Amino acid sequence: MTGRPGVDRPDHRGRIHLDRAGRDLDRNPDVVVRDVALTSQGWHVLRRTTFDFRRRDGRWETQQRETYDRGNGAVVLPYDTERGCVLLTRQFRYPAYVNDHPNGMLIEAAAGLLDADDPPSAIRREAAEELGVTLGPLTHVLDAYMSPGSVTERLHFFAAPYTPADRTGAGGGLEEDGEDIEVLELPFAEALVMTRDGRIIDGKTVLLLQWAALNGPFARS
Repeated sequence: MTGRPGVDRPDHRGRIHLDRAGRDLDRNPDVVVRDVALTSQGWHVLRRTTFDFRRRDGRWETQQRETYDRGNGAVVLPYDTERGCVLLTRQFRYPAYVNDHPNGMLIEAAAGLLDADDPPSAIRREAAEELGVTLGPLTHVLDAYMSPGSVTERLHFFAAPYTPADRTGAGGGLEEDGEDIEVLELPFAEALVMTRDGRIIDGKTVLLLQWAALNGPFARS
């Protein structure tokens, strides 16, 4: 079969023309995209983009940036104000492990990629798969680019109430995706302390717990 997978013909995930992302961008007159090179397309996509950038003093210069495209995602903090609890996960994260985390086992809010879903639908799906919980009404907290220097992902943050009766499944994630997720139901006060003493160091989780304390369901009036 001729042609480059992901460029001239579909790759292993059925994707094609992956090198075209960004070529037609014109929202910023100080940026002109010149070339996009596909450098890797495993499960996610790595590109090297060459563009002209007009500096604040008016000079144009040519720059290159690599971007890691894993799609957009959503994250949720389920909370039970009556019992003062939140639902979190614990799972192995190799990137953290290889970068000095003691064992790679991170405590996090449940999250996942949107895939073809809208953010509310995606996070309800992830909550069922990872936590075994059916979420109540969703509160949209914020959207954020978590690592804008290299990763294209925009993450949609949510919070939602739950009760013990809403825990209708075992959770744990999808084994076929390599997931082995432990469900943690923690007192909110303890989870908040864990962000201060280093037991919780995942950025999205720290953001949601701080929001819950300052402006969310556990904020003091």
